[in-house]
Amino acid sequence: MSAEAAVSVCDAEFVGGKGKQPSMGGRCRESWYERFLQPCLVELLGSALFIFIGCLSVIENGPDTGLLQPALAHGLALGLIIATLGNISGGHFNPAVSLAAMLIGGLNLVMLLPYWISQLCGGLIGAALAKAVSPEDRFWNASGAAFVTVQEPGQVGGAVVVELILTTLLALAVCMGAINEKTQGPLAPFSIGFAVTVDILAGGAVSGACMNPARAFGPAVVANHWDFHWIYWLGPLLGSLLVGVLIRFIIGDGKTRLIFKGR
Repeated sequence: MSAEAAVSVCDAEFVGGKGKQPSMGGRCRESWYERFLQPCLVELLGSALFIFIGCLSVIENGPDTGLLQPALAHGLALGLIIATLGNISGGHFNPAVSLAAMLIGGLNLVMLLPYWISQLCGGLIGAALAKAVSPEDRFWNASGAAFVTVQEPGQVGGAVVVELILTTLLALAVCMGAINEKTQGPLAPFSIGFAVTVDILAGGAVSGACMNPARAFGPAVVANHWDFHWIYWLGPLLGSLLVGVLIRFIIGDGKTRLIFKGR
Protein backbone atom coordinates (compact mmCIF):
# COMPACT_ATOMS: atom_id res chain seq x y z
CA MET A 1 0.00 0.00 0.00
CA SER A 2 1.34 3.44 -0.87
CA ALA A 3 1.88 6.11 1.76
CA GLU A 4 -0.90 8.22 0.26
CA ALA A 5 -3.34 5.33 0.41
CA ALA A 6 -2.35 4.59 4.02
CA VAL A 7 -3.02 8.20 4.97
CA SER A 8 -6.46 8.00 3.40
CA VAL A 9 -7.25 4.81 5.28
CA CYS A 10 -6.13 6.39 8.54
CA ASP A 11 -8.23 9.50 7.93
CA ALA A 12 -11.26 7.48 6.91
CA GLU A 13 -11.04 5.40 10.07
CA PHE A 14 -10.66 8.25 12.52
CA VAL A 15 -12.06 11.41 10.97
CA GLY A 16 -14.41 10.31 8.27
CA GLY A 17 -11.98 10.68 5.38
CA LYS A 18 -12.16 14.47 5.19
CA GLY A 19 -8.73 14.93 3.66
CA LYS A 20 -5.13 13.83 3.68
CA GLN A 21 -2.49 14.99 6.09
CA PRO A 22 1.19 15.20 5.26
CA SER A 23 2.26 12.69 7.92
CA MET A 24 0.47 9.37 8.24
CA GLY A 25 2.14 8.47 11.54
CA GLY A 26 1.55 11.91 13.05
CA ARG A 27 -2.09 11.99 11.98
CA CYS A 28 -2.78 8.50 13.30
CA ARG A 29 -1.09 9.25 16.60
CA GLU A 30 -3.01 12.52 16.96
CA SER A 31 -6.32 10.87 16.18
CA TRP A 32 -5.64 7.98 18.53
CA TYR A 33 -4.72 10.39 21.31
CA GLU A 34 -7.69 12.71 20.79
CA ARG A 35 -10.23 9.97 20.38
CA PHE A 36 -9.16 7.44 22.98
CA LEU A 37 -6.48 8.59 25.41
CA GLN A 38 -7.47 12.22 25.84
CA PRO A 39 -11.07 11.48 26.98
CA CYS A 40 -9.76 9.01 29.57
CA LEU A 41 -7.26 11.54 30.90
CA VAL A 42 -10.02 14.14 31.14
CA GLU A 43 -12.26 11.68 33.00
CA LEU A 44 -9.41 11.02 35.42
CA LEU A 45 -8.76 14.75 35.92
CA GLY A 46 -12.42 15.68 36.28
CA SER A 47 -13.12 12.82 38.68
CA ALA A 48 -10.11 13.78 40.81
CA LEU A 49 -11.20 17.42 41.01
CA PHE A 50 -14.83 16.58 41.73
CA ILE A 51 -14.06 14.01 44.41
CA PHE A 52 -11.39 16.20 46.00
CA ILE A 53 -13.89 19.05 46.38
CA GLY A 54 -16.65 16.70 47.49
CA CYS A 55 -14.50 14.98 50.12
CA LEU A 56 -13.13 18.26 51.40
CA SER A 57 -16.65 19.67 51.76
CA VAL A 58 -17.57 16.70 53.98
CA ILE A 59 -14.35 16.75 56.00
CA GLU A 60 -14.60 20.50 56.64
CA ASN A 61 -18.38 20.54 57.09
CA GLY A 62 -19.43 22.48 60.16
CA PRO A 63 -21.98 21.12 62.63
CA ASP A 64 -24.50 23.86 61.84
CA THR A 65 -24.69 23.48 58.07
CA GLY A 66 -25.99 19.92 57.89
CA LEU A 67 -26.27 18.66 54.33
CA LEU A 68 -26.21 22.09 52.74
CA GLN A 69 -22.45 22.50 52.43
CA PRO A 70 -21.78 19.07 50.86
CA ALA A 71 -24.83 19.41 48.60
CA LEU A 72 -23.79 22.78 47.22
CA ALA A 73 -20.12 21.84 46.94
CA HIS A 74 -20.81 18.61 45.06
CA GLY A 75 -23.44 20.12 42.77
CA LEU A 76 -21.62 23.34 41.92
CA ALA A 77 -18.31 21.55 41.43
CA LEU A 78 -19.81 18.95 39.09
CA GLY A 79 -21.63 21.55 37.01
CA LEU A 80 -18.51 23.66 36.68
CA ILE A 81 -16.25 20.74 35.77
CA ILE A 82 -18.73 19.43 33.19
CA ALA A 83 -19.04 22.89 31.64
CA THR A 84 -15.24 23.12 31.46
CA LEU A 85 -14.26 19.61 30.36
CA GLY A 86 -17.44 18.03 29.07
CA ASN A 87 -16.82 18.70 25.40
CA ILE A 88 -13.73 16.48 25.48
CA SER A 89 -14.96 13.36 27.28
CA GLY A 90 -18.68 13.91 27.76
CA GLY A 91 -18.18 14.90 31.38
CA HIS A 92 -19.27 11.68 33.07
CA PHE A 93 -16.91 11.44 36.06
CA ASN A 94 -19.14 8.63 37.30
CA PRO A 95 -19.17 4.92 36.32
CA ALA A 96 -22.96 4.79 36.62
CA VAL A 97 -23.36 7.71 34.21
CA SER A 98 -20.94 6.10 31.75
CA LEU A 99 -22.97 2.88 31.86
CA ALA A 100 -26.22 4.75 31.16
CA ALA A 101 -24.56 6.69 28.32
CA MET A 102 -23.31 3.47 26.77
CA LEU A 103 -26.73 1.83 27.00
CA ILE A 104 -28.42 4.63 25.05
CA GLY A 105 -25.70 4.94 22.44
CA GLY A 106 -23.82 7.93 23.80
CA LEU A 107 -20.61 6.04 24.58
CA ASN A 108 -18.85 3.36 22.59
CA LEU A 109 -18.80 0.02 24.43
CA VAL A 110 -15.04 -0.29 23.91
CA MET A 111 -14.54 2.86 26.01
CA LEU A 112 -16.67 1.81 28.99
CA LEU A 113 -13.97 -0.06 30.90
CA PRO A 114 -11.27 2.60 30.24
CA TYR A 115 -13.68 5.26 31.46
CA TRP A 116 -14.41 3.27 34.62
CA ILE A 117 -10.73 2.76 35.34
CA SER A 118 -10.01 6.45 34.79
CA GLN A 119 -12.87 7.50 37.06
CA LEU A 120 -11.88 5.13 39.86
CA CYS A 121 -8.25 6.26 39.65
CA GLY A 122 -9.45 9.85 39.73
CA GLY A 123 -11.47 9.04 42.82
CA LEU A 124 -8.37 7.67 44.52
CA ILE A 125 -6.35 10.76 43.63
CA GLY A 126 -9.06 13.16 44.78
CA ALA A 127 -9.58 11.37 48.09
CA ALA A 128 -5.82 11.16 48.71
CA LEU A 129 -5.41 14.89 48.03
CA ALA A 130 -8.27 15.67 50.41
CA LYS A 131 -6.53 13.65 53.10
CA ALA A 132 -3.20 15.36 52.41
CA VAL A 133 -4.58 18.88 52.93
CA SER A 134 -6.91 18.11 55.87
CA PRO A 135 -6.03 18.18 59.56
CA GLU A 136 -5.73 14.62 60.76
CA ASP A 137 -8.39 14.92 63.45
CA ARG A 138 -10.95 16.37 61.03
CA PHE A 139 -10.16 13.73 58.44
CA TRP A 140 -10.72 10.81 60.79
CA ASN A 141 -13.73 12.42 62.50
CA ALA A 142 -15.35 12.50 59.06
CA SER A 143 -14.09 8.97 58.20
CA GLY A 144 -12.21 10.49 55.29
CA ALA A 145 -15.53 11.45 53.64
CA ALA A 146 -16.35 7.77 53.15
CA PHE A 147 -20.04 6.91 53.36
CA VAL A 148 -20.95 6.00 56.91
CA THR A 149 -24.68 6.79 56.95
CA VAL A 150 -25.71 3.13 56.88
CA GLN A 151 -24.77 1.67 60.24
CA GLU A 152 -26.90 -1.46 60.56
CA PRO A 153 -28.49 -4.09 58.27
CA GLY A 154 -31.95 -2.68 58.78
CA GLN A 155 -30.97 0.44 56.83
CA VAL A 156 -29.66 -1.43 53.81
CA GLY A 157 -32.91 -1.87 51.88
CA GLY A 158 -33.87 1.79 52.11
CA ALA A 159 -30.36 2.91 51.22
CA VAL A 160 -30.23 0.76 48.07
CA VAL A 161 -33.63 2.02 46.91
CA VAL A 162 -32.66 5.64 47.59
CA GLU A 163 -29.37 5.27 45.72
CA LEU A 164 -31.24 3.73 42.79
CA ILE A 165 -33.79 6.56 42.63
CA LEU A 166 -31.29 9.36 43.13
CA THR A 167 -28.99 7.94 40.47
CA THR A 168 -31.95 7.61 38.13
CA LEU A 169 -32.59 11.34 38.41
CA LEU A 170 -28.93 12.18 37.90
CA ALA A 171 -28.47 9.86 34.92
CA LEU A 172 -31.69 11.16 33.35
CA ALA A 173 -30.36 14.70 33.66
CA VAL A 174 -27.17 13.65 31.88
CA CYS A 175 -28.74 11.49 29.18
CA MET A 176 -31.64 13.80 28.34
CA GLY A 177 -29.73 17.04 28.78
CA ALA A 178 -26.46 16.17 27.07
CA ILE A 179 -26.96 13.08 24.89
CA ASN A 180 -30.50 12.75 23.55
CA GLU A 181 -30.74 14.91 20.42
CA LYS A 182 -34.37 15.88 21.04
CA THR A 183 -33.75 17.33 24.50
CA GLN A 184 -30.07 18.27 24.80
CA GLY A 185 -29.31 21.91 25.56
CA PRO A 186 -26.60 24.32 26.68
CA LEU A 187 -27.82 24.33 30.28
CA ALA A 188 -27.10 20.62 30.76
CA PRO A 189 -24.05 21.13 33.05
CA PHE A 190 -26.07 23.25 35.43
CA SER A 191 -29.05 20.89 35.35
CA ILE A 192 -26.76 18.00 36.21
CA GLY A 193 -25.19 19.98 39.05
CA PHE A 194 -28.66 20.89 40.36
CA ALA A 195 -29.65 17.21 40.24
CA VAL A 196 -26.70 16.31 42.46
CA THR A 197 -27.53 19.11 44.90
CA VAL A 198 -31.19 18.12 45.10
CA ASP A 199 -30.31 14.44 45.51
CA ILE A 200 -27.95 15.10 48.41
CA LEU A 201 -30.41 17.38 50.17
CA ALA A 202 -33.19 14.80 49.75
CA GLY A 203 -31.39 11.51 50.37
CA GLY A 204 -28.22 12.35 52.22
CA ALA A 205 -29.68 11.38 55.58
CA VAL A 206 -30.87 7.99 54.28
CA SER A 207 -27.93 6.66 52.27
CA GLY A 208 -25.40 9.48 52.06
CA ALA A 209 -26.52 10.18 48.47
CA CYS A 210 -23.46 8.85 46.69
CA MET A 211 -24.84 8.13 43.20
CA ASN A 212 -21.28 7.51 42.06
CA PRO A 213 -19.17 4.39 42.69
CA ALA A 214 -15.98 6.38 42.11
CA ARG A 215 -17.01 8.87 44.79
CA ALA A 216 -17.47 5.96 47.21
CA PHE A 217 -14.40 3.99 46.14
CA GLY A 218 -11.70 6.65 46.56
CA PRO A 219 -12.51 7.61 50.16
CA ALA A 220 -13.12 3.96 51.09
CA VAL A 221 -9.59 3.07 50.00
CA VAL A 222 -7.93 6.10 51.60
CA ALA A 223 -9.80 5.77 54.90
CA ASN A 224 -9.99 1.95 54.76
CA HIS A 225 -13.71 2.09 55.47
CA TRP A 226 -15.63 -0.64 53.63
CA ASP A 227 -18.76 -1.09 55.74
CA PHE A 228 -21.75 -1.53 53.40
CA HIS A 229 -19.62 -0.24 50.54
CA TRP A 230 -21.37 -2.49 48.03
CA ILE A 231 -24.52 -0.39 48.38
CA TYR A 232 -22.80 2.44 46.52
CA TRP A 233 -22.12 0.18 43.57
CA LEU A 234 -25.37 -1.76 43.43
CA GLY A 235 -27.77 1.18 43.80
CA PRO A 236 -26.15 3.53 41.25
CA LEU A 237 -25.54 0.81 38.67
CA LEU A 238 -29.14 -0.39 38.94
CA GLY A 239 -30.27 3.21 38.52
CA SER A 240 -28.20 3.58 35.35
CA LEU A 241 -29.65 0.35 33.96
CA LEU A 242 -33.14 1.67 34.66
CA VAL A 243 -32.37 4.90 32.82
CA GLY A 244 -31.08 2.95 29.84
CA VAL A 245 -34.35 1.01 29.69
CA LEU A 246 -36.50 4.12 30.14
CA ILE A 247 -34.79 6.05 27.36
CA ARG A 248 -34.46 3.15 24.95
CA PHE A 249 -38.02 1.89 25.21
CA ILE A 250 -40.17 4.67 26.67
CA ILE A 251 -38.75 8.17 26.34
CA GLY A 252 -36.27 8.32 23.49
CA ASP A 253 -36.41 7.57 19.80
CA GLY A 254 -32.86 6.29 19.49
CA LYS A 255 -31.45 9.63 18.33
CA THR A 256 -28.36 10.14 20.41
CA ARG A 257 -24.94 11.57 19.76
CA LEU A 258 -21.62 10.16 20.86
CA ILE A 259 -20.36 12.60 23.45
CA PHE A 260 -16.70 11.65 23.34
CA LYS A 261 -14.30 11.65 20.45
CA GLY A 262 -13.60 7.91 20.27
CA ARG A 263 -16.41 6.91 17.97
